[in-house]
Amino acid sequence: MPSQILMPALSPTMEEGKLARWLVKEGDKITAGKVVAEIETDKATMEVEAVDEGTLAKILVPEGSEGVKVNTPIALIAEEGESVEEVRKSAGEAAAPAPQPAAQPAAAAPRPAAAPAAPQAATVQAEPVLAAAPPAATARPAPAERKPNGEGARIFASPLARRLAREAGIDLASIRGSGPHGRIIKRDIEAALAEPGKVIAMRPTREAAPRPAAPSAMSDEQILALYEKGTYELVPHDNMRRIIAERLTLAKQTIPHFYLSIDCRIDALLEARERINASAPKEGPRAFKLSVNDFIIKAWALALQQVPAANATWTEQGTLRHKYSDIGVAVAVEGGLFTPVVRHAEMKSLSEISNEMRDLAERARKRRLAPHEYQGGTTSISNLGMYGIKVFDAVINPPHATILAVGMGEKRPIVVGDRIEIATMMSCTLSCDHRVVDGALGAELLAAFKALIEDPVRMLV
Repeated sequence: MPSQILMPALSPTMEEGKLARWLVKEGDKITAGKVVAEIETDKATMEVEAVDEGTLAKILVPEGSEGVKVNTPIALIAEEGESVEEVRKSAGEAAAPAPQPAAQPAAAAPRPAAAPAAPQAATVQAEPVLAAAPPAATARPAPAERKPNGEGARIFASPLARRLAREAGIDLASIRGSGPHGRIIKRDIEAALAEPGKVIAMRPTREAAPRPAAPSAMSDEQILALYEKGTYELVPHDNMRRIIAERLTLAKQTIPHFYLSIDCRIDALLEARERINASAPKEGPRAFKLSVNDFIIKAWALALQQVPAANATWTEQGTLRHKYSDIGVAVAVEGGLFTPVVRHAEMKSLSEISNEMRDLAERARKRRLAPHEYQGGTTSISNLGMYGIKVFDAVINPPHATILAVGMGEKRPIVVGDRIEIATMMSCTLSCDHRVVDGALGAELLAAFKALIEDPVRMLV
């Protein structure tokens, strides 16, 4: 019996992916551990290894296929002693069932009896039916026999018909219902819209006054109507951009953000960095070169250990208090960003953080990170200082409760005692999830971070 190559689950939350490329072809010999395909998730391209040996008999899912569900068979391997041709033949029969011309009419036969002949059956929204609708020729009360709207008469109409009439500005009293007992239904509103001269516009009433409480986003049609055709290029969203849009929209809609800012003097940090780099090995396995960002990661990890109540995540069951500082660091890539995670950053030396972050950033730019390397984490850092940004507010990355936005270090005049000095200052803004981190707790966390950044020797203790 042939063995299957299944669409792998590259992370606990993965439900589907794109089969980007086959690295083997039908008829190739397969060994356990051989890389046979590349799979694209929302952010990464991962390799698929075979777990069985044999001959690749049939590719079931062609490369470039999107939305392939996890655990779906994507190829068949003929094991030793099996005929490749037989496997291909059986796979073809399973994938394309034999035509059954007799069964098609039989399945469709009951349809005429079940479907009414009314043309309204093809409309988008189905009308609730309480009883069979009378023929068009059946006598119904004329409009003149009904009391005018607003004078005590009760107008029978379905909820859908009422909504459509309200949206179209039609007075229901001017419409004759064709439903059971003269009830106004959807097709009556549609007929009235087709002959606008025969209906009366609805007078302003208290019921017509309310407007939707929350404005909806502009539709694509509304946006495109604002721009002349030929003056823009429509670039389709890739999976990464869609996921970023979904997660950050969710973050701003569901997480109550508030922001705290602080200025840190980093002259001592810059001096320590220069001394350490000057004496660091330049080559070999122990070589490293520290960046300011490495100090920020270390200081943020230690600050969370000093203020453990802020190293938390909100859930409906309770607050998760994390034991370790797993720091996600935003890395810009073409078309979006990754947030690779430095695990247990509080336990690692500055040189370990530096080398690990350099490796993670390089592989992130090549989209070669495994999902476990950028998922999870307890907090995040977004540093735009290298782009000349002084200060900004970052959006929290769910399920984190905090994110630290770091600006550039620049020379500024500051007041020290009774005199003015020129110092290198760096502005940082903390975005907090108010469900988990209150103002005082966030301030305590920033104060711990500031103390470590301004006196970097404390990071080595």
